[in-house]
Order: sequence, then C-alpha cells, then structure tokens
Amino acid sequence: MNEIQTKIKNFLSKFFGNHNLQPDEDIFALGFVNSMFAMQLVLFVEQEFKIAIENEDLEFENFRTINSLTNLIERKTAIFVQ
Repeated sequence: MNEIQTKIKNFLSKFFGNHNLQPDEDIFALGFVNSMFAMQLVLFVEQEFKIAIENEDLEFENFRTINSLTNLIERKTAIFVQ
C-alpha cells in the first residue's frame, strides 16, 4: 500500500470502525455511507492532497474504492507537476 492509499484508509477507518477495508472494496456497497460522508470524503481529498475536485470528477467510480480514489488523486496531482 502506498502513502496515498494509507492516508485514505486511515481517514476511512474513522467511518468503518473495525472493518478492515481493502483497497479494491466498494465502500458504497458496504452501506455505511450517506451524503454527509460523501461531502467529508471530497473535503478530505481536497485538503489532504491539495487538489481541487471539479464537477467532472464527482462520479461514484472515482470514489468507490481506495484504489479508485488513489487513481483520481494521482491524475490530479500529475496535472500540477506538468
């Protein structure tokens, strides 16, 4: 697990209690999430990784798993590097 994945997993563990969330596990399918959680997740990603989540980024597929979040963050941070 890389640093981005570890940060995401640590954040998510606050909401999922004792559940050992796997990098490819669908967090929405677990049934623990609601609209407030989704807003907190977006805010966490923006603040922790210093990126802006645009309207076109707000798709479930980008936020469904630790891996999909990691891919989104890596894409967004790569834009800043170029």
